[in-house]
Amino acid sequence: MKKIGILHGKENSFPDAFVARVNSKNVKGVVAEGALVEELMQGEPTSYAVMIDRISQDVPFYRAYLKNAALNGTAVINNPFWWSADEKFFNNCLSTKIGVPVPKTVLLPTKQMPPDTSEQSFRNLKYPLEWEKMIEYLGGFPLFMKPHAGGGWKNVYKIHNFDEFFAAYNETNTLVMMLQEAIEFDSYFRCYCLGGKYVRIMDYEPRNPHHLRYVANHNVSNSQRELMTGLVLKICHALGYDFNTVEFATRNGVPYAIDFCNPAPDADLNSVGEENFEWVVENAANMAIEKALAHKDGADNLTWGTYISGATAGRIPMAEKAEPAKKAAGKASKSKK
Repeated sequence: MKKIGILHGKENSFPDAFVARVNSKNVKGVVAEGALVEELMQGEPTSYAVMIDRISQDVPFYRAYLKNAALNGTAVINNPFWWSADEKFFNNCLSTKIGVPVPKTVLLPTKQMPPDTSEQSFRNLKYPLEWEKMIEYLGGFPLFMKPHAGGGWKNVYKIHNFDEFFAAYNETNTLVMMLQEAIEFDSYFRCYCLGGKYVRIMDYEPRNPHHLRYVANHNVSNSQRELMTGLVLKICHALGYDFNTVEFATRNGVPYAIDFCNPAPDADLNSVGEENFEWVVENAANMAIEKALAHKDGADNLTWGTYISGATAGRIPMAEKAEPAKKAAGKASKSKK
């Protein structure tokens, strides 16, 4: 019997529906349940062929548990080794190499020195940094400042001048922050990608209250949606995420990837709405069943992104690498004709 477990925290609607949906399909030799984490002995396998991870970003014990499970052959979704290493600034850097339009971004050192460090710890860091040079590179104000890791729109600032910049920066303490070009968008989208092949483009309005963000209807062409679908797949294949969302802000026909390090994205019925919820439950169930049927005992059953496997590293066509925003704009303009 191939068991599928889902590891989760406070959320209820998606985990319960996911388990029920997998079991309702009555696939011979496959069963799903809420995961039970027992005593963890080093090097010992779990009973699960597949594990859907919805909580280890908040519980380090679970992250260690999942790494041990993966070592023993469990197909953990998402790959706990890559998830531990990934962060949003690297996502943006990688996008510049695979032809995905992203806002111009710079990384800022922490405002306060991390614990157990001193001025000597930063002897290799230029001081003072040229703030004006970075602002000029980003195209001037307004700008967004956000953590280079994390999510949930926490510690995000929109800044309009240097006074606001320094006021916000002074509040960030030991957080590593990104300073990013503000894309004044015409429309915004949150796109689910499951199993590296199931994609749903969801109209989204981040300026609305949380429960109304998915209540949007953007007037964009099918060609524009197909363009975003291709970019979603390109990003998720490069990163190796089986369960992720990608957010696009569209400006002048160009979809800029704003946030795509979301390996435990919101799937709650009360926020995504019934139609989106149904799509996520159905396709997550299908993906997990496919993983269970393909599972091989004792093998590496993880998904590794093409960046790690070497399929993209060093082999990026220069045309893709050079000016992705212009290429995307060209495709968008053609789709309007």
